[in-house]
Amino acid sequence: MIKSVLTNDILRQITTIEENRFRVANVELPAIVMNKLRKNSKKKSSYASNKIEGNPLTEKQVDEAIESDPHKHFLKPEQEVRNYFMALSFLEKKQKEKVKVDVKMIMDVQAIVEKGASKEKIGLRGQMPPGFLFAVYDAQSGNADYIPPEYIDIPGLLKELEDYLHTTDDHPLIIAAIVHYQLVTIHPFEDGNGRTARLISGYILDYYGYGFQGIGSLEEYFAYDPDEYYSSLQMGLPALYYAGRDNPPHPEIWIGYFLRMMELYSKKIYEISNTTKENNIQVSLSFLNRKEKDLLYFLIQNNMNEFTPIEVGRKLGVTNRTVINRTANLVNNGFVVPIIVKERIRSYRISNYTKENTKEICDLI
Repeated sequence: MIKSVLTNDILRQITTIEENRFRVANVELPAIVMNKLRKNSKKKSSYASNKIEGNPLTEKQVDEAIESDPHKHFLKPEQEVRNYFMALSFLEKKQKEKVKVDVKMIMDVQAIVEKGASKEKIGLRGQMPPGFLFAVYDAQSGNADYIPPEYIDIPGLLKELEDYLHTTDDHPLIIAAIVHYQLVTIHPFEDGNGRTARLISGYILDYYGYGFQGIGSLEEYFAYDPDEYYSSLQMGLPALYYAGRDNPPHPEIWIGYFLRMMELYSKKIYEISNTTKENNIQVSLSFLNRKEKDLLYFLIQNNMNEFTPIEVGRKLGVTNRTVINRTANLVNNGFVVPIIVKERIRSYRISNYTKENTKEICDLI
C-alpha cells in the first residue's frame, strides 16, 4: 500500500490549501447562488472525469445530456456523464448523513458509474478465462500499460484500504490522495475504476471539510493534462502491480501531484467565490423593485436585525400584509432569512450575507 509522506514541498502545499480553504469559508453567498454554483460544478466534474477516460462529448453536450428527459434513450457517452452526475448526487446525500467511506460505498458508487452496462462490468472483477490476461492496454500500441493485482487478492486489498480509512491519523488531504491512488491501482472493477477513484477521493475531501462548499471541479485539473495525471499515478514503476506499485518507493511523486492540483483548484475557488460575491450584490438587488429596496435600506439603517412584519408595518405606516409581500423577495434573494417556529414563520432576521455587505448594499441602493 502507498505510504503517507510529508516533504517540505508537501507541507507547503498543505499550508497553502488550508489558507485558501479559510478564505473561501469567509465568503458567504446566498443559498440560491450556492445551489447554482454547485450544480454547474457537478456538470463540470461529470464532463472532466469522463473526458479523462476518452468520452468525446463537449461541455455543451454534457449539459444537454444531464438536463434531458431521463426517460429518453441515451448513447453510451451520454449515459456515462449522466451516471457520474448521479453518483455525485448520491454522495451529496451520504455527506449530509456523515457516512464514512467503506467497501460498500465504493461498490455502490461503481454500480452507479456503470449503470446501464452489462452485468459483468458491475461489481468486483472475476477470474479471466484460461490464456487471457486482465490488463489496461494502450489504445494505440496494444501493449499492456498496467497489470493490476490478481482478482483473488482484491477483497483483501479493499479491506486493507477500509481499515486504513477507519484508523489513520493522516492529514485529510493525504488520505484523499492515498485513497485515489489505491483504488486506481487495485483496479477492483472491470470498468469504472478511475471515475470511482475520483468520486471517492472527492467525497473524502468533502467529508473532512475540503470540498470548498461544492464549488468548482478538481477533476478539471486532472483533465487538463491526462498524460501527467497518469504518469504521476504510475511513478515510473513497472507495469506489473507486484513489481513495485503495491508499495511505491517514492509516494511523494503522486501525493505531490495530487496536492499541486488541489492547490490550483483551491486558489481558483477563492477567486470564483470572491468574484461571484461582488457581482452577486448588484445582480441580487436588480431583482428587487423600488419599494423592496427601500424596505431593505430601512431595516439596515435602523439596525432591525430581527423583526416582525407587524412592528415594521407600524413604523412605516403600511399593513402587515404589505410588509410580508415585500419581505418575500428579500428572502428569495438572500437578504433576509425567515425564523420558523413549528413550521410557521414567526419573524425574520437580516442575513449574515447582508450584514457582511452592508456598505456595498446601501451604496448601490
